[in-house]
Amino acid sequence: MICLMTANSGYRGSLPLNLGISIFAATLILARASHTPIKLYLLVHHTEHWAAKMSATIATTLQTATEKLGGLSHSPRLDAEILLSLATGKTKTHFRAWPEKHLSVEEQSHFQNLLEQRLIGHPIAYLTGTREFWSREFMVTPNVLIPRPETELLVELALQLIDGWETKATSEHRVIQIADLGTGSGAIAITLGLELTQAAITALDLSLAALALAEQNASRLGANNIRFIQSDWFSALPAQEHFDLIVSNPPYIAENDPHLQLGDVRFEPSLALSSGPDGLDAIRRIVNDAPNRLKPGGWLLFEHGYEQADKSRELLQAAGYEDVASFPDLQAHLRVSAGRIGRGGFGTRPHNSIPTHLLQHFQHQ
Repeated sequence: MICLMTANSGYRGSLPLNLGISIFAATLILARASHTPIKLYLLVHHTEHWAAKMSATIATTLQTATEKLGGLSHSPRLDAEILLSLATGKTKTHFRAWPEKHLSVEEQSHFQNLLEQRLIGHPIAYLTGTREFWSREFMVTPNVLIPRPETELLVELALQLIDGWETKATSEHRVIQIADLGTGSGAIAITLGLELTQAAITALDLSLAALALAEQNASRLGANNIRFIQSDWFSALPAQEHFDLIVSNPPYIAENDPHLQLGDVRFEPSLALSSGPDGLDAIRRIVNDAPNRLKPGGWLLFEHGYEQADKSRELLQAAGYEDVASFPDLQAHLRVSAGRIGRGGFGTRPHNSIPTHLLQHFQHQ
């Protein structure tokens, strides 16, 4: 009788897996050749330790992923850390403190799945399901455009424009009415609602899936002064409904623009990205329809492409807006244009139609 014990055979700790397999195979051959019965005792110790020996460490996993993502992402290391954090539930601080730690089989499998999706081009925001905007975390899905940092300029200008309106509104027992056209994830509407708690916000979008997500974001973030309406721009609103301020980040990319086939935008909803041959179809409609939806002295602010400022101002002026202006983002690109309709209301100032605190941004009139 041949007895085989697979652990503690002259070794301290666990028998190396490859050596154990070799001994087992040799024993089977010997038993068959000698026609000797074999009794096998499997004393397997520390199998978790063996698995760990075979798995990659945090450091090597991040290094390999960073190299793979180098040709795709502008921040490959950050992408790798975000994905590993999602796969393990650990923070970047943990990775830097214990780079030599091994990942479990489950963690490695989850991470590889996420990495493969990112390498195909899926945006990080869709993989994590969140994106920060105005220092708040918004849920995002492939049903909505991913909020961009440059869109914070639209919010900043809206807040500066409204500065002082709330006091006047309170004294006159009125509520500031604001509409957000094409709300998507609700980032703009919810941010304005949370910053202007006495205002009434109307968030409009054609997509029911986008509206459902926006409502979830509003509920989670505690914005309770917003109503959500499915609408093709203004079409679902009663004719008598008017606003003090209308804001929008509409689609503004030309429908044949090659950039639509590159990077993250390949996975974002086309309805939220492109708008006609020159990208201005949605802006034309908003600019032409908004005067019938603005109160006297009301303002329209909208985001556009960095090369569309001149055309946007032309559209505003042709539609009868006053105080037409464009404003730059942090890269000095003219990114938002604005105009006012008529006199009166909160938005008119007797001696300076463009608010003083906006003059530093003023570029064209």
